Amino acid sequence: MRLTRYFLPVLKETPAEAQIVSHRFMLRAGMIKQSSAGIYSWLPLGFKVLKRIEQIVHEEQIRAGHIPMLMPTLQSADLWRESGRYDDYGEEMLRITDRHGRDMLYGPTNEELITDIFRSYVTSYKDLPLTLYHIQWKFRDEIRPRFGVMRGREFYMKDGYNFDLTKEAALHAYNRHLVSYLRTYERLGLQAIPMRADSGPIGGEDTHEFLVLAETGESEVFYDSAVTDLTFGDREIDYDSVEQCQGVMEEFTSKYARTDETHDEALFNQIPEERRRTARGIEVGQIFYFGTKYSEPMNAVVTNDKGERVPVHMGSHGIGVSRLVGAIIEASHDDKGIIWPEGVTPFHCGIVNLKQGDAEADAACEDVYKALTAAGLEPLYDDREERAGAKFATMDLIGLPWRITVGPRGLKNGVVELTCRRTGESEELAPELAVARVVEIYKGL
Repeated sequence: MRLTRYFLPVLKETPAEAQIVSHRFMLRAGMIKQSSAGIYSWLPLGFKVLKRIEQIVHEEQIRAGHIPMLMPTLQSADLWRESGRYDDYGEEMLRITDRHGRDMLYGPTNEELITDIFRSYVTSYKDLPLTLYHIQWKFRDEIRPRFGVMRGREFYMKDGYNFDLTKEAALHAYNRHLVSYLRTYERLGLQAIPMRADSGPIGGEDTHEFLVLAETGESEVFYDSAVTDLTFGDREIDYDSVEQCQGVMEEFTSKYARTDETHDEALFNQIPEERRRTARGIEVGQIFYFGTKYSEPMNAVVTNDKGERVPVHMGSHGIGVSRLVGAIIEASHDDKGIIWPEGVTPFHCGIVNLKQGDAEADAACEDVYKALTAAGLEPLYDDREERAGAKFATMDLIGLPWRITVGPRGLKNGVVELTCRRTGESEELAPELAVARVVEIYKGL
């Protein structure tokens, strides 16, 4: 993409309403624009990042054997009355009456709707286990929306729902989701720690939140510092293996890590003092096992191998896709702007022409642009008639991981400059070698 043909409304000044880093940089980098309190339009740069994250979430869910679908944003209140949650959920639920006087709601979550779908089509244990998921916009009418996409009213979320014959099978689904989430977050360049949490209005016996440590986090967290040494890495897991998934669960949850709602001071004090940590965390996902909480009142039953009709065991599992955009920025930035991990960057490489209009520099930039594009990458070519300092400032602000700088002086020596945004280190290389280096970096992702 050529910057002269792109829509990138960069701001020089930080809007007054932006209180945290991610909100400031998302506004300044032209990623979002507020429509109303807690509701944002996603401008092209922000939308590209959102879709990159969504794609990684899809890939890891499908790898785990989960099946994608799509449910509507508006739901019938009658389903929520069946489960008993319509009156209990609180004012966060946006309740609507249509022109025929029917009570509707803008879904904050989808347990009732997915249970209705399941009971309409599944009647036998032979069709289990089953996990369905979708990525859809949600709405929760926060009393005080703030911090941009970190605590908005409208948000983009992956929510998945497992249906199993027994509690043991449902707990395997729980563990399977934990494994898939660990893989997802690491591909996004994040360390998200699973922490014992409170189930809130979703309900259930078992739940873990995944939290990214950050000073601006809304949750106070208590943990054993040894948990931050854990990484999933590139290990291969058989998602059908109860033993392997249980092993990962035990590895990543055996050390103390809890949010303030479930914090146990006595247990915390059993950790060696030098490893006790208190910090703030950003919630980026949560998994639940809630048994028959929805299947019993909504009559979601199957016939087991003995011919008995039994309610299925369920769980729900969410990842905040739009919130992750803010969380990644909170975890990866400097005073100049965003630093995108390679897996989610909106463009793979920036190209800066130091002397637009110079025939040799223009031609070299075109060659680099075409070579990166031919390799399947998306470069962003700053071909504006702007001074070099302004071009560098824009590239630093929007946070592309790699930049190739082309200028007449370097070209006289047959080189361009390849710069890493994260470290600031630069290297002079022949243009074709700079392109090859960038292609190689992304090849393994």
